[in-house]
Amino acid sequence: MKLRIKRPILPYSIVIILTLVLGPLSRTSIIEFPKFISAYTGDTMWALFVFAGLCIIFRNLQTWKITSIALIFSFLIELSQFYHAPWIDSIRQTKIGGLIFGFGFGFMFSDLICYIIGITVGALFDQYIIRDLNNET
Repeated sequence: MKLRIKRPILPYSIVIILTLVLGPLSRTSIIEFPKFISAYTGDTMWALFVFAGLCIIFRNLQTWKITSIALIFSFLIELSQFYHAPWIDSIRQTKIGGLIFGFGFGFMFSDLICYIIGITVGALFDQYIIRDLNNET
């Protein structure tokens, strides 16, 4: 029997808010994180943000499909950093453009690892939420 998924918006909205706070906060001096954590938390939170946003947009889609879309999207954004045309570099120089497309530091393999970790955390969270919903019915 195939269970119908209808994700609630609230838990994913909370995840998005937390990522919007913790990601940038990890790169400030407001809270002193160890260098390893501050170096990779932002990218991990970004990927978790993407995953949670996709869960809200595609509320009925299976977790593995959202995971695949999030990974492909994240990897394509990272690969786009090989491309340096004036128009996209000018977008990257803005705060929002830099947060979406990267700040132009170039392709970094470590970012791909962060994306995998962030999306995996999101997928595990999603499975927990879905399992909890299915236990209620």
